[in-house]
Amino acid sequence: MTKKATTKKYAALLRGINVGGNKKVPMAELRALLEGLGHGDVATYLQSGNAVFSSARQDPAALARELEAAIEAHFGFRVACLVLDGAYLRAVAEACPFPAAELEGKQLHVTFCSEQPGPERFAAIDGAAHLPEEYRIGDRVLYLYVPEGLGRSKLAEALAKPAVVKGLDVTTRNWNTVAKLVELTAA
Repeated sequence: MTKKATTKKYAALLRGINVGGNKKVPMAELRALLEGLGHGDVATYLQSGNAVFSSARQDPAALARELEAAIEAHFGFRVACLVLDGAYLRAVAEACPFPAAELEGKQLHVTFCSEQPGPERFAAIDGAAHLPEEYRIGDRVLYLYVPEGLGRSKLAEALAKPAVVKGLDVTTRNWNTVAKLVELTAA
């Protein structure tokens, strides 16, 4: 008797697609691409590169590399992808150091990182100079509180500088999107 493989729900976060007419990835094609890779329960959320799927495979990094290669082969350009399982997303939401329930979704963001960022990356950023904006380091994430929204944030600009994120694949989602991805990947 063979044991049936257990599937997990994952979210794939694609960085920098469908912004300003660059790196266009239609969501229907992304869904078809994921299904072609053998994943089930495929769905997309918004047009900004959020997909959820189920897979019996248990290595999110390998799933991300496979998706990156498939996107490059299909669309002709590289897109950094982070694949995160539902349990991890739930843990990120639960560990939020800011009062998420009291804030608007546009005021709270999570920057997901391909590796754990050490505090030394941020040593040159003077947090006090950016108040009331704040950030906190979490488990492969940065939590970012920006009362006026991300588009006006000088702190977000400082955190995204190439010298700070060098060697990392990073992508940011607002809190509403994080909460929806937690819901969509719930077991």
